[in-house]
Amino acid sequence: MSAIDVERLGLRLGEAVRFRRVDRSRWQDGVVVGVERDGSLGVRDQSGASRAVPLADVLVRASGRRGARTWEPLLSRASRAEQLPLF
Repeated sequence: MSAIDVERLGLRLGEAVRFRRVDRSRWQDGVVVGVERDGSLGVRDQSGASRAVPLADVLVRASGRRGARTWEPLLSRASRAEQLPLF
């Protein structure tokens, strides 16, 4: 679990996300803690429990077309090209 792996997905450590567990139908809030060995996202939920969540089951906070706050699928964010810093 390193910050570099998380950054490749377009995330930051400690960033707020929503995720859906198989046994529950509602979205749960959590915080990014890293990337697991199997490629899933390491998330800490509101009660402090660590979860390994498949990338397809994660939503990330984003800004809409007019600046409104919304949620987007993590796979959409990860697939977008991102400009690298020059310096």
